[in-house]
Amino acid sequence: KGFNLPKDKDALSSGSDENKERGNWSNKADYLLSMVGYAVGLGNVWRFPYLTYQNGGGAFLIPYTLMLALAGLPLFFMECSLGQFASLGPVSVWRILPLFQGVGVTMIIISAFVTIYYNVIIAYALYYLFASFSKVLPWSECFSWADELCSKTRIVNDCNTTLHGEIIHANYSFVTSNNLTCINGTITYKPMQFPSEQYWNKVALQRSSGLDETGNIVWYLALCLLLSWMIVGAALFKGIKSSGKVVYFTALFPYVILLILLVRGATLEGSMDGIEYYIGRQSNFTKLMEAEVWKDAATQIFFSLSVGWGGLVALSSYNKFHNNCYSDAILVCVTNCVTSIFAGFAIFSILGHMAFVSERPVSEVVDSGFNLAFVAYPEALSKLPVSPLWSFLFFFMLVLLGLDSQFATIETLTTTIHDVYPKLMKKFRIPVTMGVCIVFFLLGLICVTQAGIYWVNLIDHFCAGWGILFSAVLEIVGIIYIYGGDRFIADIEMMIGKKTFSFWLWWKMCWFFITPVLLTAILIWSLATFASPTYGLVKYPTWGTAVGWCMIMFCIIWIPIFAIVKIVKAEGNLLQRIVSCCRPAANWGPYLERHRGERYSHIVDPRKEKEHEIPTVSGLIY
Repeated sequence: KGFNLPKDKDALSSGSDENKERGNWSNKADYLLSMVGYAVGLGNVWRFPYLTYQNGGGAFLIPYTLMLALAGLPLFFMECSLGQFASLGPVSVWRILPLFQGVGVTMIIISAFVTIYYNVIIAYALYYLFASFSKVLPWSECFSWADELCSKTRIVNDCNTTLHGEIIHANYSFVTSNNLTCINGTITYKPMQFPSEQYWNKVALQRSSGLDETGNIVWYLALCLLLSWMIVGAALFKGIKSSGKVVYFTALFPYVILLILLVRGATLEGSMDGIEYYIGRQSNFTKLMEAEVWKDAATQIFFSLSVGWGGLVALSSYNKFHNNCYSDAILVCVTNCVTSIFAGFAIFSILGHMAFVSERPVSEVVDSGFNLAFVAYPEALSKLPVSPLWSFLFFFMLVLLGLDSQFATIETLTTTIHDVYPKLMKKFRIPVTMGVCIVFFLLGLICVTQAGIYWVNLIDHFCAGWGILFSAVLEIVGIIYIYGGDRFIADIEMMIGKKTFSFWLWWKMCWFFITPVLLTAILIWSLATFASPTYGLVKYPTWGTAVGWCMIMFCIIWIPIFAIVKIVKAEGNLLQRIVSCCRPAANWGPYLERHRGERYSHIVDPRKEKEHEIPTVSGLIY
């Protein structure tokens, strides 16, 4: 309704592929669920709720919603439109602007680095899932693996008390033996660790003292990693045709589990205290005056929607040409954000109960990232009746959330290979996909050693940060300012139909000014506040930090390399060469001839014309 879709019966039919060479999604639901699965990941569960609590509770939803409208959605819509229009992956799609093809390569390499450790996180969740198959959760008590610091309750060390009218500082044993009471706010506790924390470090990870101490491969984590890669490989053996069916379960069932956890959490004592801290009366609107809050909102939106990674372009490239990518973008973005908010209720209701049981304020039990997923929340679940059931459901949800994102990331990599070597993928799709999974499994083994968590944190710290922001800034600047925003809008209208000036006014405001300014500001802030990596209190050795810088430099160095190669291969003087590389390639346009119309009637058929390619080892430069 209201979208003026072109009447193309073949494009609208879901029964047959419109693009016989690359293939299409079997139906619209396959695509939407794959996009939701890609966008909705672990960060929605273990990062957003903590950020909301930390940045003013319900007040944080104001900058979060604004950043969705101003930065997240415009970039999401742009990438979906780009992939669908050309039916090409994130590298080959840069026929639109050959000078910037290195941006696509950077996206792919960063995605590859993240893929290495993301499956390791899934392996952690699988290990905890299997550990939940016991009558008593192994982290519920201080068992034989624990040391003297392990305790389920906090132990008072000393405090201030009143004796004969004078305030004194005394040992707690003295206070209790003399029937005295501690003055509020003066109590100090002995150093202690909850069983779940020691179990995570001593049993699950067998964590060493630092990156210098690699230790042995933790065999059960290696097996869990192998299993996670086997699942990914099995789901992708036929590309989108198989993964598009798997996501019906992996994308939808986490919502069922979240609902079950929320209902269970809401029935527990103290749950409302947790929700009040999350988004209730504890909301602090004065936080909106702090720049850090707005920066956190923009960063969370950017990374939560998975823009700038190349996956949105790859998944959208399998759409039929006249698919309504505009409504798809809005639906997926809204679903992603609502999921984050919904997950927060499920998390904080149970953390509120944990705070109630352990007689601590909610602020002391809240955490994010690994500490939330593998320490705080498992500790809270261990206090529930039938705790193994709730633990199984929670970690099963984490596995499904991670697998969805992993499916899309590997599909992004195989899509790139398909665009470069279509005949190879047509004949050997299964061996190539299996080969990719095997290579990444082997690369991930370093992350399941006793120093593995340090490697996971190192890759995440350097590769999943400002490198993606840098690529995204170049992407929007290249398409809007060099290729031309109006020309890009005309391309989109070829797919979804002619729109009014008022329809495009908002998108033009965002694409031409607001979104690039916001992304640039976040990038500058990220670089200005960038610090050396640490894991808890453990600092990284100098060589470890140097390895991190080498990884991110390896990712972004391809941007200038590809630009220089393009300029060198072009004809004319330097200025003419640069101008030539800033024009779309001769084979840029809709993949199928019947969709090109008058605007692209001149196109060189990419399946027949190969003289524009420059032979390289990578095979990626056209």
